[in-house]
Amino acid sequence: MVNLIGTYECKADAKGRLMIPVAFKKQLSPVLQEGFVLKRAVFQSCLELYPMEEWNLLMQKMNKLNRFKKKNNDFIRRFTAGVKVVEIDATGRLLIPKDLISFAGITKELVLSSAVNIIEIWDKTQYEKAIDAAAVDFADLAEEVMGFDDEISQD
Repeated sequence: MVNLIGTYECKADAKGRLMIPVAFKKQLSPVLQEGFVLKRAVFQSCLELYPMEEWNLLMQKMNKLNRFKKKNNDFIRRFTAGVKVVEIDATGRLLIPKDLISFAGITKELVLSSAVNIIEIWDKTQYEKAIDAAAVDFADLAEEVMGFDDEISQD
């Protein structure tokens, strides 16, 4: 399991290639040869880069869904829409396919941001808007997501 740390700005060239920041490349070095999966994010207009090991763990969970339930099939289809297997080349570049560039509204300026075990790839303007929008409610969100009830026993 990879736990990634950092947020970095970089640029994409006209073909949609970006240089993975050295700090991320070092963190990804144990899984670099296995490849990656690049997909649309569920909740935001950004992309998610999964190390293959992380993707396979997620697919194991997804495989347990009952495919004879329409909502499960619909979810799987939507979740995997536009999924691409990608590699980081020998020079440390990642090629983002054109359909995913369009989905995320990616221009030249990008932000790569760690999200525990994956990397989110954002157009810089979109990232700044998302961070600003979330800032207002972050204290309430932090309490709701990470706050512990008094009823939970403390060790």
